[in-house]
Amino acid sequence: MEKANILSYLPIIIVSIIFLISILYCYICYSKTGQNLKKLFNILSGFKKDELNFRFKEFDSALAGNDYVKSIWEEFKSTLVFSESVALVDDNNQEYSYQNVSSSVQDIQTAVDPLYFFNEETLIKSRFNYKLIQTMPTILTGCGPLFTFLNIALAFRIIDFSTPENTLSSISEFMVSMQIAALVSVVAVGASLIYLFLERVLYNKICKSKLINVQNRINSLFTSTSSEKFLFEMLRESKIQNNSTQNIINSIPIQFKSAFNESVGANLVPYLENLIFGLNQLNNELKNNTKTNNTDVVDELF
Repeated sequence: MEKANILSYLPIIIVSIIFLISILYCYICYSKTGQNLKKLFNILSGFKKDELNFRFKEFDSALAGNDYVKSIWEEFKSTLVFSESVALVDDNNQEYSYQNVSSSVQDIQTAVDPLYFFNEETLIKSRFNYKLIQTMPTILTGCGPLFTFLNIALAFRIIDFSTPENTLSSISEFMVSMQIAALVSVVAVGASLIYLFLERVLYNKICKSKLINVQNRINSLFTSTSSEKFLFEMLRESKIQNNSTQNIINSIPIQFKSAFNESVGANLVPYLENLIFGLNQLNNELKNNTKTNNTDVVDELF
């Protein structure tokens, strides 16, 4: 009889142990994830949007060195679009302005919403056995009917109709066992409800709040742009580059003429002047020699 009583209370003990282990596992998983999210938020907090352009290499190294978010960051980085500047030149070959490729947005843009990469599934649920945590209420609830019918089956074994005394005693024990059987279901359902409440509280307090901070921070660092806007910016960039190329082509003859004149003036003209000067000197000497040699002949003729 004592063994039967111990077996009757054993299901309640099992349900309680399952409940405690489930809560402990849930807390450990959420705590570890919350710590990683906090570290990620601290990394993101060390950078500002207006300085991310020239600190991007440092930013990239910081996230690539974080094993928790490394793979997600590599995927997200491939969607980034960096703003560049193109110098426009007028017809007189004078630089007059720097035109950003993205005039409306001068920061690092992304063609995909950051939340597509940094979300609950990638940062929280995929980091541990989240399905098991969500299944535990069902397991606890299922333990109720299972152990209830088990207790009922054991209770029927207690009944003894051999004598009136045994009948009264066995019926009394049978009723106690039936109460315990009903209590198992109550404990199982109650444990399931308590688990659901605690799991939601722990999730929102430890994980979800830190995830929202990370998402808000990542959204503040990068400017999202639609595909249509991105294509428009590419078209605009192409037009700006065509304008710059056309101005360069138009300025080539002027630049060539200027360079040729400078080269001739600096090198060829002095050389020609020296050459002409030498020829003039030689010509004058020849004339002087000719006049000297022909003086006597002319005098003899006249």
